Amino acid sequence: MAISLALIIILGLGADYLFKRLQLPGLIGMLMVGVLVGPYVLNFMSPEMMKVSGDFRKIALIVILLRAGFELRRDALNRVGRAAVIMSAVPAVFEIGGVMLVAPKLLHITYLEAAILGSILGAVSPAVVVPLMIDFMDRGRGAKKAIPTMILGASSLDDVFVIVLFTVFLGMYGGEQTNIYMMLGAIPVSIVLGIIVGIIPGYFLYHLFKKYDWRSPKRTMLVMGVAIVLTWLEAVCEEYVPVASLLGVMAIGFIILEKSEPIAHIISQKLKKLWIFAELLLFVLVGAQVNIHVAWEAGLAGALVIFVGLIFRSVGTYISLIGTPFDWKEKLFCVVAYIPKATVQAAIGAVPLAAGVASGEVILAVAVLSILLTAPIGAIGIMIFGEKILDYGELSAYRFKELRNKLELPHVGERVREKQSGSIWKVVEEKEMWMEPSSVAGGSDDPPRMIPAICIRYWGEEISKNSGKDKILTFKYSQNGPSFQEHWEILYDW
Repeated sequence: MAISLALIIILGLGADYLFKRLQLPGLIGMLMVGVLVGPYVLNFMSPEMMKVSGDFRKIALIVILLRAGFELRRDALNRVGRAAVIMSAVPAVFEIGGVMLVAPKLLHITYLEAAILGSILGAVSPAVVVPLMIDFMDRGRGAKKAIPTMILGASSLDDVFVIVLFTVFLGMYGGEQTNIYMMLGAIPVSIVLGIIVGIIPGYFLYHLFKKYDWRSPKRTMLVMGVAIVLTWLEAVCEEYVPVASLLGVMAIGFIILEKSEPIAHIISQKLKKLWIFAELLLFVLVGAQVNIHVAWEAGLAGALVIFVGLIFRSVGTYISLIGTPFDWKEKLFCVVAYIPKATVQAAIGAVPLAAGVASGEVILAVAVLSILLTAPIGAIGIMIFGEKILDYGELSAYRFKELRNKLELPHVGERVREKQSGSIWKVVEEKEMWMEPSSVAGGSDDPPRMIPAICIRYWGEEISKNSGKDKILTFKYSQNGPSFQEHWEILYDW
């Protein structure tokens, strides 16, 4: 298994670099590496790695969903909450309807089997969509109307809705006495319980981090551990009550961000670094699950079914956005962002075959083909349309986050040591501000562009106690200013 990890790292990083040089999303290269080294082509991946690939992919997905939670601001959610809820159901229903319309004739399957296929194809891939939305949010793209936030939330709810429909249709095929209304009623129950089981540990972790000044890597590992337990809890409770644990994972980050933005930013920064490795695992292993021989069997008819389903899905997505403040170009971006399929299709595509569905092989072939067709096209479309369509405010608040991460600045409440004197100081205030650069190139009549800066005030604990007077130092940090690490270092209890 060790050599398989080495292949994932070396070939995955190489493909990521190559595709980015070609102005294409790196994840496409990782997916292709996975297909090539997987058991269905070159078979370089060890059987042990393939056995645990599901767990690795789940952990990687947890990393990016945690990052998503640490980016979800209340004001942004309030602006797009209604649209996100509608987008979590309407596009999938339209796609299932489109597949049921054409699949029986093109693939020679029954309408119920077409419904099962449609429910598999109807899920958008959070593995593809969420990282790209996080990248836009990090760079402040679409921040004005919170478009990436809406897509991020809707894609997570979409999977919950579609998987419930898949369970209903599969149960109907097996002749089980399935109460459709109870199953559909389980959707809001699953969502609410998922959020609750995330909020509770979120509050606990926040109070724990406020009480103990641990190093940020330890905080991040603890958050990861709790998030993994939540996904285990979903499996344990599955027979008794539905729990959307992935929403709970996002809720952890949301609560910590609401209660303490400095702590949230520190953990988010570490998760961003952890994502470098998690991204390789996720996309290479998703690619390794793709059986291109099975996809080939789907042929032109399978591709046509997928294409028709996407047309119906696009109409449903556009309808979902009626009444929103988005213009037609922004709505078009949302339509494109809802194209990629990968995670759910790889996870449940083979379930009908295992359950004895007569057209199980055809369903699996079309599900696999949908990954090969839509994941690359959707990812490329998101990047191209996102760069051209999403707004980017010159004075975007996200630029402060970028600056903070780059300069590795401390937050309020953290203690720092002055390297020259060894004295201990505490950060008591931080303020984001816009300022003119200290020097502007001559010969230009254009007004200077404002740059972000963070003003930090330090209180000398020991000096103030000894002198009886508060000793305060104030520094402004910007891309052109002094380096924090040159004069200070952050202290941690553990």
